[in-house]
Amino acid sequence: MFTVNAYAAPSATGPLVPTSIERRDVGPHDVLIEIKFAGICHSDIHTVRGDWGPQHYPLAPGHEIAGIVTEVGTAVTKHAVGDRVGVGCMVNSCRECVHCQAGEEQYCLAGNTGTYGAPDRDGTITQGGYSTHVVVTEDFVLRIPAGLELDVAAPLLCAGITTFSPLNHWGAGPGKKVAIVGLGGLGHMAVKIAAAMGAEVTVLSQTLNKHDDGIKLGADHFHATSDPETFTKLAGSFDLIINTVSAAIDINAYLQLLTLNGALVNVGAPAEPLPVQAFSLITGRRSFAGSMIGGIRETQDMLDFCAKHGIGSEIEVIRPEQINDAYERVLASDVRYRFVIDTATL
Repeated sequence: MFTVNAYAAPSATGPLVPTSIERRDVGPHDVLIEIKFAGICHSDIHTVRGDWGPQHYPLAPGHEIAGIVTEVGTAVTKHAVGDRVGVGCMVNSCRECVHCQAGEEQYCLAGNTGTYGAPDRDGTITQGGYSTHVVVTEDFVLRIPAGLELDVAAPLLCAGITTFSPLNHWGAGPGKKVAIVGLGGLGHMAVKIAAAMGAEVTVLSQTLNKHDDGIKLGADHFHATSDPETFTKLAGSFDLIINTVSAAIDINAYLQLLTLNGALVNVGAPAEPLPVQAFSLITGRRSFAGSMIGGIRETQDMLDFCAKHGIGSEIEVIRPEQINDAYERVLASDVRYRFVIDTATL
């Protein structure tokens, strides 16, 4: 084991503080990454504050990691010292179940190993990217293609793949009408990716405050959901709706916006239940589904797609000592559209 600098939450209620955490020594199949940038995800806040269950503290969050390989194990074949790489929301899985064998490690039947706050293979609790270095098995390290700067690439490892995966799975593309609910960290990536796939993209936001941003990001249309006329005017319009909002919304109202055989896919994770009326589904053969990140193969596909189309996250780079302020700003929706920590001063 060796020690690295980090920012970690000492409890569910206290602010994150500078500290040190332990990393395992580099094993035969491991890669040591010097972290350059780490994105702040709303999930980080939910997790460290215990919103999704009790945690082991101190806990260093962060699953949007971009950096440089500085050491590789003796059996590593996929990465080399000096490579530009990323790590997303998981760092291992069972590798044996039907889902892992299909390249869908995020749905590992034994439960994938989260990048932070999860029991690791050696019994320790994983610690995330708010740190200077991380050791990850080579199979869960992604290649960041040339043309993608590390700072704008970091949020792609969560926000990018979380939105790319359902757009890819449900066939967003030419001839398809896609609506994105919410224009935040996830939503702005969904707009960029759906537009690059060739779909006709509509943003559904509570107000028109971000109208100009939405159009600039690639949306064709922008509507305020606070206006009741929106739901009347757009009824039966969309083949696919991606809900990126991590708060309770009236799912039944949004289901009425789907055309025959349309699907509403939830990628946000609100703490509250989302009640669905059966008639909202059966009257139009509509589907209400969920999607969680992507497997390693699909995540690499996403990075390659983003590099090809010049897609990066819209970011505000901060210093580590600004993390707690950034958390409050995320909760107040005061960021356009993703905070990224420059870990150089950790």
